[in-house]
Amino acid sequence: MSRSHMWQHFEEAMDYDLIDRLNGVAKEKYELRQATTFNVEDFSAEDLEIMLKARSSKVAWMDDDVELRNILWGYTTMANASAFGLDVTPMTSIQYTQYSAEENGHYDWHNDVDWAEDRAFSRKLSIIAQLSDPSEYEGGDFEFSEVENPPVDFKRKGSILVFPSYLTHRITPVTEGVRASVVAWFEGPKWR
Repeated sequence: MSRSHMWQHFEEAMDYDLIDRLNGVAKEKYELRQATTFNVEDFSAEDLEIMLKARSSKVAWMDDDVELRNILWGYTTMANASAFGLDVTPMTSIQYTQYSAEENGHYDWHNDVDWAEDRAFSRKLSIIAQLSDPSEYEGGDFEFSEVENPPVDFKRKGSILVFPSYLTHRITPVTEGVRASVVAWFEGPKWR
């Protein structure tokens, strides 16, 4: 495990059998769709063009995977106790994400909090689990804009990164192959 005061990295934390199951289930059970950056179902061709400049990836929602939710919650709880001390609950959405070189896979600078959302809860902690081996793709680096970046070891299959959802981050373009990951956001009372 490597640490920063702003993120927690767990090296090769997920079992390869689980990773294989998740990659298989994502392809067999769920329809991978173009990710959006707007919270709307219907959008124009112009909106799509704007979104693709900011983000190009395929996603599926795996909210019904109890085993995965429990694993992610366990690592989030450890990271929170070790570094963050935030008021979080096990409420989350789980997103399977693929970035491919064929589709210029990337996600430009963003944070994971919807500051304008009118809800009692906000995303507090983000967690990413790497599902691809670094030999399967090039590029696709995870970077922060205002704090030190996680170690190169974060690209290892099964590695997990936990960080406060308000940190600005990105995925650089994948230039070869496909990068797959699972992303979840654990919520707590609205940021003040």
